Amino acid sequence: MATDIEEPTLTVDELAARAGVTVRTVRFYGTRGLLPPPVIGPRRVGHYGQEHLSRLALIEELQHQGMTLAAIERYLQQLPEGLSAHDLAIHRAVVASWAPDSAEEVSRAELERRAGRPLSAEDLDRLVAMSVVREAADPGTYRVDLGLLRLGVQLLDVPIAHETILAARTVLLKHTRAAAHELSLLFRDEVSERASVEAVKDLSAHMQPLVVQALLTTFQRSLKEELREWLTEES
Repeated sequence: MATDIEEPTLTVDELAARAGVTVRTVRFYGTRGLLPPPVIGPRRVGHYGQEHLSRLALIEELQHQGMTLAAIERYLQQLPEGLSAHDLAIHRAVVASWAPDSAEEVSRAELERRAGRPLSAEDLDRLVAMSVVREAADPGTYRVDLGLLRLGVQLLDVPIAHETILAARTVLLKHTRAAAHELSLLFRDEVSERASVEAVKDLSAHMQPLVVQALLTTFQRSLKEELREWLTEES
């Protein structure tokens, strides 16, 4: 995975404030190996970057899913080395997708606070196109998918046209729905016709994280191959 180019610039106090945790929590996670060590600068001051912030967000999401600290440690140990902040944000989005619904209704001010930046009308249109945000029934409020918000905000700075985002969303919905249909047919063979609703839900709960992770990994590898072939043709 690619690493972040941005140099670590956050002090431990700034990192804790941005992540919404205490300095003690940051240091505790560091001693447990959940966070990589900071970059030591002048005067022996530790500096943290976007990778640390994204990793804290991932830990928070894992805790939200009910995972114990030991389970979180095992999960993080299984991640590939050198993950960038962007990669970690994708993993957080995957984890958030395990929950039935991670959306909340928030005001414009609260949305911008959670996004960590002011949002223009164009920014909101792009987030809507990515299915991260949509207008709620009450004027001035928005229904936001918190699991995708951080990733969506990062994509705001990517130079892609609004129409391209809409087209990409259509392509993804089409093919993921087809994959979900094929997988559901396979899973039906594993459950008898007389199985209870609870048994079906139990199978889904066990399989969904594995399937989502498999789809993510397969997509990343396929996209890299497509880009490699494209660049080879261009050169």
